[in-house]
Amino acid sequence: MAPLVLSSPEQYQKLVDSVDTFLLDCDGVLYHGPVVVEGVKTVLNMLRASGKKVIFVTNNATKSRRKLQAALNKLDLNASLEECFGSAYASAVYLSQVLNFPKDKKVYVFGEEGIEEELDAVGIAHCGGTDTEDREFKPPIDFDSFKPDPSVGAVLCGFDSWINYKKIAKAMTYLRSNPKCELILTNTDATYPTHGSQFPGSGSLSIPIVNSSKRTPIVIGKPNTTMMDAIIADHKFDPSRALMVGDNLATDIEFGLNSGVRTLLVMGGVTSRDQVFGDKPSHVVPDLVIESFGDLAVLAKDKAE
Repeated sequence: MAPLVLSSPEQYQKLVDSVDTFLLDCDGVLYHGPVVVEGVKTVLNMLRASGKKVIFVTNNATKSRRKLQAALNKLDLNASLEECFGSAYASAVYLSQVLNFPKDKKVYVFGEEGIEEELDAVGIAHCGGTDTEDREFKPPIDFDSFKPDPSVGAVLCGFDSWINYKKIAKAMTYLRSNPKCELILTNTDATYPTHGSQFPGSGSLSIPIVNSSKRTPIVIGKPNTTMMDAIIADHKFDPSRALMVGDNLATDIEFGLNSGVRTLLVMGGVTSRDQVFGDKPSHVVPDLVIESFGDLAVLAKDKAE
């Protein structure tokens, strides 16, 4: 079944009236690089003024909510801390509220400051991450130094630009020595888009740990339902009155569909028209399609008049 294409103020208003919680991808929906999409600021202010809940949902695990908020507000989007929900915070919430991570255990972090900050926010102890002894590893390898710490109850992997053999070996050692130690990935994004190009993403960096530990990980980020479980656990909203807005069929739209949340695809991002309306469209079909999220700004103008 083809998606419904929204193009009139009447359709826009009907949609807004039917939604209490807007889950918004960031790049491609709100902005393209440093440029905010026309009308988006007006739409966000209108939704907030109408009592709608706005949540910015991103797979980026290098940024804590605080840093995501700062990045959004640098673009004058008036984001609050509560509105920000990256995969680093989602992982921390999943550990604390869904898995009820034991208070006497700690997490080994294969990642950067964003993950550590969010674990601190939910009161979970951690090691690894930015620890100097791991970051400044240099060969030769002392295999006798890889002694498992029995207090480590989970290994959490995100994007780590300080990746090295010692971090991989430590993570594998914790997982192989303790069958109850959880392996959690913030996301499985194969690439990280920046400066108009693609570089290895979190999913690519975690492969050595997954392969060497022979463990099946819990994956948090979009399109997995674990991300939605974390968002709902933290924000307590009705999924039937929520809408996932994104520009990527494989992450944003599939995320909503997997979670039983209606989806709105924004054109002008990473998804081509052929993928939606071509002779051989994608098997991932959004519920709704709109040219730009900023198009909803016409509703604010109508009310002003």
